[in-house]
Amino acid sequence: MTINTTAGARVEIRNLTKRFGSFVAVDNLSFDVDPGRITGFLGPNGAGKTTTLRILLELVHPTSGSALIDGKRYHDLADPLGTVGAALEATNFHPGRTGRDHLRVLATAAGIPTRRVDELLELTGIPAAARKRAGEYSMGMRQRLGLAAALLGDPRILILDEPANGLDPEGIRWLRGFLRHLADEGKTILISSHLLQEVQQTVDEIVIIANGALVRSGSMSELSGGAATLVRTSDADRLAGALRVADVLSEPAPDGALIAKTSDLRLVGDVALRAGVPVWELRAKEADLEAMFFALTEGTNRNLGADGNLRAPAEHDAVRGPEGADQ
Repeated sequence: MTINTTAGARVEIRNLTKRFGSFVAVDNLSFDVDPGRITGFLGPNGAGKTTTLRILLELVHPTSGSALIDGKRYHDLADPLGTVGAALEATNFHPGRTGRDHLRVLATAAGIPTRRVDELLELTGIPAAARKRAGEYSMGMRQRLGLAAALLGDPRILILDEPANGLDPEGIRWLRGFLRHLADEGKTILISSHLLQEVQQTVDEIVIIANGALVRSGSMSELSGGAATLVRTSDADRLAGALRVADVLSEPAPDGALIAKTSDLRLVGDVALRAGVPVWELRAKEADLEAMFFALTEGTNRNLGADGNLRAPAEHDAVRGPEGADQ
C-alpha cells in the first residue's frame, strides 16, 4: 500500500489541567510531540496519560489549558481522519461484527474507499481473521484491528494507548518496525505504554508524567545524561587518567566498570591501547529507562487511596481507561 508521505503535524500541550471535583487527573501539563519522531508518553497508573490523550481528541473537556494539533483544536481540523488516527482501546468494536465489516462500516461513514480496508487488513497482519467475528479475537488481534482502524484515513499523526498489549514477541517486533517506518516517512507518533523495555527500543523522545504533571521530557540520551561508553579493565584508575589526558571525562560505575563520557568507542579503545591497559569489555552504554522511570516517579501517588488502589473521580465524571480506571 502507499503511505502518505505528507509531514506529520505538531502536537502542543500547554498548561493543560483537568479536575473531576477534588480529583486532579492532569495538572498544568505542557509538552510537544514533533513530526518524524516516536514519542513515548509514560507515567505510573493513574498519572493522567489516558485523560490527556482523550482531551487531545476532545473526548474530554479540559478545566484549563489547551491541547492543539498544528495550532488547532481537534474539532477545528479540516480533515480530522486524515490528520489524526487514534486507538485508545482494544474493545471499540461490535463483537458480533467481523473485522472486515467493522472497518468497512468506519470507511463508509468517512467516505473512504472500501479497498483501503483490505490494504489495512493485509498491512496489520490479520487478513486470515478478517471474516471472523471481532468478539472472538485475541487481545493481540484486537490491537491489530484497532491499529487498522486508526490508519483508515492515512493520518499524519498516530496516537496509540498501550499498542503492544497482548501482542506476542513477533507482533511486538513487527509493531516496532512499522512505527519506525511511519516516523521515517515524517509522521508524528505518540504512544502511551507501561512496557518500559519495549518503549526504550522503540521511541526517540520520552515524556514522563506523575500525578498529572510533567516530571521529565527529552531524548533518551538527554535523560540519561548524554552519550557514554562502558569499559571494563583491570586498572580503571590508570585508564581514567589516560582518558583525562585525552580530554575525556569518566566516572566509576557501581559494578566496577568505568563510564567514559563519549560515544566514540574507537577513541576509548585507542587510549586504552596506548596506556597499556587491558580491556575486557567495551560497548556503548545504553540508558536504563526502567531505572530512570522509577527514580523519577517513585514516591507517594496522590491519586492512590489508603488501600493502594486508584482513587477514582466521582462516578458521573469518571474517565475510564481499558482497565476500568483513569490512566
